[in-house]
Amino acid sequence: MSNETLTHLPWPFEFEMPLRWSDQDVLGHVNNARIITLIEEARIRWTRGFEPAGRFKFGTVVATLTINYLRPVHYQPEFRIQMAVTRIGTKSFTVRHVGIQNEAATFDCTTVMVALAEDGVSSRALNDTERAWLEAALMSAPV
Repeated sequence: MSNETLTHLPWPFEFEMPLRWSDQDVLGHVNNARIITLIEEARIRWTRGFEPAGRFKFGTVVATLTINYLRPVHYQPEFRIQMAVTRIGTKSFTVRHVGIQNEAATFDCTTVMVALAEDGVSSRALNDTERAWLEAALMSAPV
């Protein structure tokens, strides 16, 4: 999928992400490790930014994170992350994140999240409330 196509998909969620001076590396690009932190921050805003009643009471954990860096992110005011759910399983779901700067895709990331059980270690099945919430964020276009 082309970078231009990524920026024109119907993303259910989009977050403006403020960049910090300390995010830069010696070349003036946002450090790749900091990109992962920005992805995590956007995901937390998404999961906690709405009334969480009945959802992920014991949290979630990242099972897999895959990222393709497409171009450098520069320290400047405009940077956003678009997000959507792309798969809902029995105990896990996949979230896709795309970074956008100057109307161009900067990275394309997928994260598999697993719902935690009460013990904080074991996985558990997604409940009906979680499943309905995730379905509302499901990307309708092919990925």
